Amino acid sequence: MIEVRQSAGGDPLKFEVVVRDTAGETRHVVTMAPATYQELTAGRCTPAKCVEATFRFLLDREPKEQILARFDMAVVPHYYPDFVAKLPNYLAPS
Repeated sequence: MIEVRQSAGGDPLKFEVVVRDTAGETRHVVTMAPATYQELTAGRCTPAKCVEATFRFLLDREPKEQILARFDMAVVPHYYPDFVAKLPNYLAPS
């Protein structure tokens, strides 16, 4: 389960994320500039949904314990060059 809570508006937006599974939970703090949000989604979903989709993308590639405890959304493409191309699949309703 991925729980995303927006904890601050403005620039940057700030989110607290909890990832839970049968082995326990991890906690993360994620920031995202409004410009990054627009670049990634063109406003087609909420910022929190964008963060949740990003975590689903990350969890398909690494265990929750390896996801950085604090990061800005702009760094994800540096680790995963296919992130921007694949994100729309994670944003699509399932």
